[in-house]
Amino acid sequence: MPTELHVHVVQDPSRGFTTLPDRLTRGPDVTVSLDSLSEDRIRARLYGSAVPSLYGTEHRVDLAVRPADVRTAAARLCRQWKEHFVDHQPVDEDGEPETPYASLVDLRARPTEELEGIVRELALCGSELLYGTLLGGSDERVERFRGYLTETLGRSEGLRVRFDSDLHVPWPMVCLEQKHLPGQLPSDGSLASLFRRFLGHRHQIEQTGGAYPWLVGLRDAPEVPVVSLNHDTRVDRKGRTRAPEVAAALAKNTRFVERTTHGELVRALEQAELSEQLMYFWCHGHFIPNGSQPASLALKLSDNKTIDAQTVRDRRRHFGNETPFQPFVVLNACHAGVPEGGGDHKFLSLALIDAGARGVLGPQIEMPQAFAAEYALEFLTRYLHGTETAGGIAHAVARYFADALHNPLGFAYALHHGMDTRLERAAEQEIAV
Repeated sequence: MPTELHVHVVQDPSRGFTTLPDRLTRGPDVTVSLDSLSEDRIRARLYGSAVPSLYGTEHRVDLAVRPADVRTAAARLCRQWKEHFVDHQPVDEDGEPETPYASLVDLRARPTEELEGIVRELALCGSELLYGTLLGGSDERVERFRGYLTETLGRSEGLRVRFDSDLHVPWPMVCLEQKHLPGQLPSDGSLASLFRRFLGHRHQIEQTGGAYPWLVGLRDAPEVPVVSLNHDTRVDRKGRTRAPEVAAALAKNTRFVERTTHGELVRALEQAELSEQLMYFWCHGHFIPNGSQPASLALKLSDNKTIDAQTVRDRRRHFGNETPFQPFVVLNACHAGVPEGGGDHKFLSLALIDAGARGVLGPQIEMPQAFAAEYALEFLTRYLHGTETAGGIAHAVARYFADALHNPLGFAYALHHGMDTRLERAAEQEIAV
């Protein structure tokens, strides 16, 4: 006699075949995956439609490098950018200090030799991280993998590249090495040729840390997008940056929400129906000690109370996958794109993505306020049009600052997930470019 079995489905990745892939789903042209297998070994994989085929399978090799050494090299690269570029203060012929780089956005007036020397040093640090630390050594299999990776990233520009890794590397600041390139790039040492070696100049890049999130229940484009400005009113109180213009851009043709305190932000995060299409943070970021554990990245708004990854998790973890919380988040605060002290799997960007955010953009170094405001104005103005993707805009903006203004700081912004995310507007609300 047939017996009915009672089944309780605890995992349903197909969602009962009732949910179609969302309209943002699109595979990247190139995926580079790095997995820490042990304290002294990393497995690297390379695949995608733009990668040369290897008997119909992926390129894979075990790298004889410690994850700790990669983290150290990545931290050193970020430190070199701060020391050699952000903190650089030129002097005149009489030895008198001139305007520091941290106060400038347009560097075209700086002597060419001065800029080329600084960018050449940054390019060397970026290429050594890739070729000297991560893919270093004389193992034939590593050399072959290194060749395929260089060929893939060097033979063309404008690829959509995903670095999927449990190791944090500031990929847009990483450089291809001239001698490994197949001849496409000029080798005259000019500023233009140096910029073209940076991955952030060559390609759209997103960084992911494991499984790419499934965007559940994407809503139809709202008639008017909801946009929030979460900021510390003490930042640039004297009005020396273009931050007011950023706020005005956010408020134009949107439902604009402004928050200035920890209390206002956490009360919003506690709402199950919190639904914003864009969240922008303009505040300070810093690392706070956790005793014997790695330090944590924290942001502070006007009331000076810390906001970290756990702040987000504590308020959002009960709401499940059906939450309408699916914003694109811009954390325009120092170090906001960097995991806290070696804890690559537990940082603020990931907490927001786990809560439903479609992507997070933030700087990987201590970013000067003048440049941060200019970058935000360029990025957000384009994003608010609703016609371009976050990855395409980040790539275009980084190239604009480098090519037009001779400033490479746009490469220091990292996009965590969300390469194909855009601000969707109802047709009648689309803004002409």
